[in-house]
Amino acid sequence: MKPEFVPLAPDARRLPLRRGDMLNAYLLGDVLVDAGVRAGARKVLRALEGERVAAHAITHGHFDHQGASHALCQALGIPLWCGAGEKEAVESGDFTRLLPKPRSLAARVEQLLSGPAHPVARVLRQGDEVGAGFVVLETPGHTAGSISFWREADGVLVLGDAAMSRHPWTGRRGLQEPVGLGTLDRELNRASLRRLAELRPAIVCFGHGEPLTEPMRFRAFVAGLSLPD
Repeated sequence: MKPEFVPLAPDARRLPLRRGDMLNAYLLGDVLVDAGVRAGARKVLRALEGERVAAHAITHGHFDHQGASHALCQALGIPLWCGAGEKEAVESGDFTRLLPKPRSLAARVEQLLSGPAHPVARVLRQGDEVGAGFVVLETPGHTAGSISFWREADGVLVLGDAAMSRHPWTGRRGLQEPVGLGTLDRELNRASLRRLAELRPAIVCFGHGEPLTEPMRFRAFVAGLSLPD
């Protein structure tokens, strides 16, 4: 059965990649955002049959968002885009540098699971326009070069792993911060979340978990995060 995109808003769709909503990719106009794990490339390609895809962007370079990027870009003949802080890791293939402890066991596992290196055709920066009216927001913290995608016209926000609505390991549902082992700077990530909450998004879309369509819940969650000491 062909994997199906789930409509979110005009020219914005979600592709569940793993056990329902445990892992997501998105199609924003003609831009594929995130790619899932390396072994899932064939599933994404099946879902994209008949779709027009002009480029592939990643919210950040962790293996479950970048793993299939090289295969997809090669198969579709499309360029890869990412934030400035991810470029060196993506092009070198050394993804340990995206983690807080590059020599840890977690970093070695990340490296084993990550996809191959791939040239970055475009570095995405704050205010760049992509897809169907979406604007790039630099939202560092989870990684140095994490980015989000925001469309003010209808309040759609795709924020990668700045926050989650389902834990990627345990499956626990509910709004939560990203996994600590993979987060470079927790306080910087919280600062990014506070900026995102100020936008008052109508739909918040996560790398892990189903979208949130209750704006006040997202704002309350962010407001409840501890402020820096």
